[in-house]
Amino acid sequence: MTQPPGQPPQGGFGAPQDQPPQGGGFGEPRTPPAQGGFGPPQTRPQSAPGAPAAPPPPAGPPQPGYGHPQQPGPYGAPASYGYPQQPGPYGAAPQPGYGHPQQPPYPGAPAPAPGGKKKTALIVGAAVVALLVIGGTVAAVVSGGGDGGKKKPVAQQSDDSEHSSSASPSPSSGGGDDPEDLNAGRKAGEAKVLWYKSAPDAPGGGADAPGMWVTGKAVVKAAYKQVFAYGVGDGTPAWSPLSFPQKICAVTPEKSADDKVVVAYMSGADDNAKCNQLQQIDLGTGEKGWSAKVADGGLFDSALNVELTVSGRTLMVGRSESGTAYDIDSGKKLYDKEKYGASCFPAAYAGDSGRLIQVSSCGAGGGNAHDEIQELDPATGKVRWSQPVKKGWQVTRTFSVDPLVVYLTNQDKKAWNISTFTKNGTFRSEVKVDEKFGPRCGWAILERDLQGCQGVAADADTLYLPTNATASANEIVAVSLADGKAKWRVKSPVDEPMYPVKVEGGRLVAYVQPSYDAGGQVVSIPAGGSSHPVTKLLQNPQGTAEIEDTFYDSVVDWAGGRFFISSGRLSGSDQAKEKLIMAFGN
Repeated sequence: MTQPPGQPPQGGFGAPQDQPPQGGGFGEPRTPPAQGGFGPPQTRPQSAPGAPAAPPPPAGPPQPGYGHPQQPGPYGAPASYGYPQQPGPYGAAPQPGYGHPQQPPYPGAPAPAPGGKKKTALIVGAAVVALLVIGGTVAAVVSGGGDGGKKKPVAQQSDDSEHSSSASPSPSSGGGDDPEDLNAGRKAGEAKVLWYKSAPDAPGGGADAPGMWVTGKAVVKAAYKQVFAYGVGDGTPAWSPLSFPQKICAVTPEKSADDKVVVAYMSGADDNAKCNQLQQIDLGTGEKGWSAKVADGGLFDSALNVELTVSGRTLMVGRSESGTAYDIDSGKKLYDKEKYGASCFPAAYAGDSGRLIQVSSCGAGGGNAHDEIQELDPATGKVRWSQPVKKGWQVTRTFSVDPLVVYLTNQDKKAWNISTFTKNGTFRSEVKVDEKFGPRCGWAILERDLQGCQGVAADADTLYLPTNATASANEIVAVSLADGKAKWRVKSPVDEPMYPVKVEGGRLVAYVQPSYDAGGQVVSIPAGGSSHPVTKLLQNPQGTAEIEDTFYDSVVDWAGGRFFISSGRLSGSDQAKEKLIMAFGN
């Protein structure tokens, strides 16, 4: 995204001096429409008692922004497309939101429930993050969420290393059995439902079913108070379900290289309960490993909610104003990340196999309040590089960790920006495409759920973003990380939205949502070269399109030639037995 000229930039990591002028992209959102996408619960209860609610939408009609004086943008580069602009996170200038489609007012904010059939939302969440780029810049909605929690657990060996005796929630407990005959009437060329499982009973207000981890042998899924594992090919239980005394409230979005994850569950069921109980799980064996309790920090450093991040062998447990790192295999404490400098404290984390990103809040409440992005050595916590963000801008999401692509918002300006960085933390580019984008991001109990988005992917040189659509064909745009410009774009092969899933083997794998009369598709698109044909990898059956289309807050993955879709949230409805997970393949 980009921003406007005018005043001198106020700190932050200025754009390279040879950057061309950039326009900005900002717009005030309108009233959210009925949500398309996969599985909108649309008004989600909070995961933890006492968790803050999402901010209310701004009052009044949308403000297109024309006539606003030009001001410095996120990187100090002036915008000169002739559009009125406002300051961005690093010194460039944003754009007005004229023509912005009606969307939720904050990335992650719930939209009102739609009438009729629910559409599955390709993501661990219900709301669309609507991004609008105008004249080479991007306009967007403002991030919301609540306050997070974080602090120092003391690891000990779990006293419950045995598997739970709870039964699997599946009606197809015989692995590949198909008691509902979902493959009946399957047409030529359609994939099979390999297996499916129903969700466990959940309270009337619903319950979270976060995460989904695929190993070489099993798909592992958390749901309410249990963690389930099923064989990837036939759905046979890989190990007995693991049960927890209270509901699961957070999970590591990724697994470690040796297939370890950590889940957090509530300390109790009352209003004072916190999401502060940690449990390590070996996905290969289903064994519970070490456990820990997350302690509160200072007055505002709460463990009401925690953020769990994996980078290599390091687990980072984030509270609202600090973080503690552990060896994910042994539970040994590695280091603490706490307040530093005059008034900077850690606010959020994002990680992958080799990188750990820390976003800090500095000078809160003062005249120089701003964010700071740092890369840490995952093993030691040592700061590899640090970049301040311009005053008024907040780092809300990471669309990719390696390469680093961040999504920033400016609540005062109702503006956003997508920026990319080199390995050493210098500014690389910002997206400059005349388009409305619609990556999908989850409901954020924490103020910044950095890794809470799906429907966006990246490789070393390219960012893949879906254009906005709710129930019609959209496009995937490949954006160069070198200059922020579009390299190519491909339209969905049918009249339904298509979203990036991952990049593998030099191709982009994408998921096309199901329609009323056809199942979803998994397709591939060559990432390089001059031609980008859409090749169908899997056509899901028409007979299960309605089931596929109604997974709540769906989480999807493509692995080993199989497509997996699972619920991210259980409705708690007694009217019908909802599905927890389905697998498709040839």
